[in-house]
Amino acid sequence: MTTPDTAVEAHGHDGITSSNESNGHHPEVRKRQRVVIRFAGDSGDGMQLTGDRFTSEAAAFGNDLATLPNFPAEIRAPAGTLPGVSSFQLHFADYDIVTPGDRPDVLVAMNPAALKANIKDLPHGGVLIVNSDEFTKRNLTKVGYGSDPLQGDALSAYTVHSVAMATLAKGALAETGLSKKDAERSKNMFALGLLCWMYHRPTEGTEAFLREKFARRPDLAEANILAFRAGWNYGETTEAFAVTYEVAPAKLETGTYRQITGNTALAYGIIAAGRQSGLPVFLGSYPITPASDILHELSKHKAFGVTTFQAEDEISGIGSAIGAAFGGALGVTTTSGPGISLKSEAAGLAVALELPLLVIDVQRGGPSTGLPTKTEQADLLQAMFGRNGESPLPIIAPRSPGDCFDAALEATRLAVTYRTPVMLLSDGSLANGSEPWQVPDVDTLPIIEPGFATGPNAPDDSGEFWPYLRDDETLARPWALPGTAGLEHRIGGLEKADGKGAISYDPDNHDRMVRLRQAKIDHIPVPDVAVDDPEGPDNPAELLVLGWGSTYGPIVAGCRRVRSMGLSIAQAHLRHLNPLPANLAEVLGRYRTVLVPEMNLGQLALLLRGRYLVDIKSYTKVSGLPFQAEELQNLFVDTLKGDIL
Repeated sequence: MTTPDTAVEAHGHDGITSSNESNGHHPEVRKRQRVVIRFAGDSGDGMQLTGDRFTSEAAAFGNDLATLPNFPAEIRAPAGTLPGVSSFQLHFADYDIVTPGDRPDVLVAMNPAALKANIKDLPHGGVLIVNSDEFTKRNLTKVGYGSDPLQGDALSAYTVHSVAMATLAKGALAETGLSKKDAERSKNMFALGLLCWMYHRPTEGTEAFLREKFARRPDLAEANILAFRAGWNYGETTEAFAVTYEVAPAKLETGTYRQITGNTALAYGIIAAGRQSGLPVFLGSYPITPASDILHELSKHKAFGVTTFQAEDEISGIGSAIGAAFGGALGVTTTSGPGISLKSEAAGLAVALELPLLVIDVQRGGPSTGLPTKTEQADLLQAMFGRNGESPLPIIAPRSPGDCFDAALEATRLAVTYRTPVMLLSDGSLANGSEPWQVPDVDTLPIIEPGFATGPNAPDDSGEFWPYLRDDETLARPWALPGTAGLEHRIGGLEKADGKGAISYDPDNHDRMVRLRQAKIDHIPVPDVAVDDPEGPDNPAELLVLGWGSTYGPIVAGCRRVRSMGLSIAQAHLRHLNPLPANLAEVLGRYRTVLVPEMNLGQLALLLRGRYLVDIKSYTKVSGLPFQAEELQNLFVDTLKGDIL
């Protein structure tokens, strides 16, 4: 994709040109480079589905996009209350974008609670579309409104469209025979139809989706389609909307694209890793938000040699995956922060056994149950040190939903090549967020060679099999399939003798084994960290912003904005967190100021200070929401001016 020279993510109403004078029911059409829409309503109003469908239409149209679903942790909070508000934000554009947007240009509020929870984010001049049917005295009282904000001047700073969505949807379905309750549920499809009209989105995909989704209830399918069409027709016929908008397709690299979430990309990456390694895939997992979708997706793909086991608890999940790895499969377990705590003892066992294992942690707000549906990056230190004894393992963090596919492949390569558990740190914003993903050519994916042991390997010609005799280059031990004649060996959590693998309590042997396991991880070659510095290494910028994981998007967007102001700033991002890139020390020493924004209290900054003795500046956020580009832009400018930190 190409990026305009200007920082087009900087403002909400950029790039507007007008065409077609308004004439009766022929509204003015304005072209925009980008738009941010937020659908918000009760958790039972179908906002996630509505947002997902608009996203699918934007993807099919060819826009670049990024999404941010935000929903309550309760399965069903009390209707019409602030804790029950669910929202879905979509940013779509005709150029390369990297964030779901800071603030919406358009807010669709389905009830007073949705309005009150989100109106603070709508900039003055923004478009507000509300479902006026829900603005009853009872619903207003629930959220503390003393009077109806749709009456008077309370919302005069916005362009307000008050639409009786439920009434209009029920009117469109009057002849279908559906109950009043079922008909009213289709109001989200009315809202979707209206927005599709407003932004010239195609409709065929949504209608096909509804017929497939409700294939067993064709009456519901047609009812939702009627409501969807009613929303479109309302926009087409009413004079309330004097303007519609067009966002042209983005210039994408030639290829086949699909919309993908981080969790789906992880699932596909695991499947691809199994195919590229020739290993059957075994997932042992206990359902936990926000990682459960990986289990759900993998369970659909038995045809690709995938076995899924929904365990009774987290310990059983990782234990079964370790057993599968011992049996010669690609063992995988998925969880979130609290589950990593429960899996820690078994992860230490995998370190001692030196077997390939992929541990995926989709991070969320903590501690304990914390914020199950909100995002955070606070498990880094737990991934590094959250096992007893010296228990090193590689750590990888994807930077975007689509990057989760490549991260899963890379994590599997390390696990299989170096006979070690690998921790992959995703998070809630990546897991549920989506973006266009170029489907890769399978022939270009790396081959992962398991290299199973085939016979005795003792260096003394005794004809024995030594399970801890290490490869000279990788320090990996042999992987012997159980049941192979001549390769019988002992495994378990007790310390083993170097080479022969017998149980050993010898102090010198333990010291050697601990250091060998550490050296195996430390000496894994990982790619150098790449630095985006317009001035180049010979004239480095004053400030380097270094991130990891899902902070990539807002950091890049913030840097683009700062550069558009004529200021010099460098940016780099870490995928491999253990071991760190070999050139990182040189990179850190090149810059006068190094700033690390993290969604924790400074965990990577702590590691870098201790490793490299560099005065890392830390900027932290633990609100359960990702950084905003504007927030980081202001931080970067203030840092360059020396006003903070």
